[in-house]
Amino acid sequence: MEEKSGFGYFLLGLGIGVAAGVLWAPKSGEETRQLLADKAGEGADYLKARTDEGKQYVQQRAAEGKEYLRQQTDTIKGSASDLYDKGRTTVAKQKENLSAAVEAGKQAYRDAVSDVKSPAASATSGTSTTADNI
Repeated sequence: MEEKSGFGYFLLGLGIGVAAGVLWAPKSGEETRQLLADKAGEGADYLKARTDEGKQYVQQRAAEGKEYLRQQTDTIKGSASDLYDKGRTTVAKQKENLSAAVEAGKQAYRDAVSDVKSPAASATSGTSTTADNI
């Protein structure tokens, strides 16, 4: 059996379609071409209008996005500033507490050294007195 190509049938259908279109066309060729040109122009105008609408929509959304990002940036900056201030205050308080603790330690050391020196001094002076009495 011979294999038949579908391309031959396509060409046959195309020819019959063109012939039928020419025979039963309600308008002349010039009118049909003008109609097709008008419809193509309308399609182009429609696409241009839709493109402009899309462009405006994208620009509007971009502006809204910029505003949202600006607001979020301001919020984050404010939060960071607050946290920085709290941290600085906490560090300052801890520094003061540490300084006070160091001073208290120094004073306790001075008191302890002076307490040790006082009995030693009186013991030394008492020994001297006892040695002098002998």
